[in-house]
Amino acid sequence: MTTATLPGTLSLGLARGATELREFFRQKENLIFTISLPALLMLLLGTVYVKEPAAAQMFAASMIGAGIISTSFVGLGMSVVADREDGTLKRLRGTPMPFTSYFIGKIILVFVSSLFEAVLLVTVGVLRFDVELPSSAEKWFTFAWVFVLGVIACSLIGVALSSIAKSTRSAAGVLNLPYIVLQFLSGVFIMQTALPEPLRTVGSLFPLKWVCQGFRSVFALNDDYAVMEAAGSWELGKIALVLGAWTIVGLVLVSRTFRWSNTSR
Repeated sequence: MTTATLPGTLSLGLARGATELREFFRQKENLIFTISLPALLMLLLGTVYVKEPAAAQMFAASMIGAGIISTSFVGLGMSVVADREDGTLKRLRGTPMPFTSYFIGKIILVFVSSLFEAVLLVTVGVLRFDVELPSSAEKWFTFAWVFVLGVIACSLIGVALSSIAKSTRSAAGVLNLPYIVLQFLSGVFIMQTALPEPLRTVGSLFPLKWVCQGFRSVFALNDDYAVMEAAGSWELGKIALVLGAWTIVGLVLVSRTFRWSNTSR
């Protein structure tokens, strides 16, 4: 008698990712709300506050960063809470699927939805605010690594914070409150140079500031605009360091806080 070999962790993760994507795209209302809200905010706020091309470039870059973080941090955290609340996680725990495969599936979902988010926000920026796209491969490479590190770091933090919430109703407050506050402290709506030093320091502790700053370096019309940042430069090396550090911190937090149900660890 031959013993059946179970699929590997990666194969199970890819299969779980396909399932997550099918469920996500079937939920039309959730899909439309998740993807369109940051773009709607960009349209409303940009129409009120953006008066010149340079400001449009910086604002669009910041909103792209905020939109991606919304999808990864808030969206993924809410998704994990929903899986815990409706018993999905409890059922998965009784299958051969390992913990890692579940999160590979979630990360696939977040990357795809975040990419859709980024494309929509870039399109709105180009059509409504005449945003100029980067013209060099180096700029697009910077966009790519900031995107990847930002999505991974913020996804992990969102999953870790989701352990605090007992239901999807409470998760909205747990995840949205810090996200909304950090948008004001991280240079999304207000440049950090306009904030008092203590608030700039708080904003600089978290990934959102560094993701938005990285994207501003990509979409800036030239490097002279770096003087508008708190440090007077783009600090790309520091961006990579901070986001990499938060990825490690996120992994540690998830491994210590993740719960399969509301009654067990």
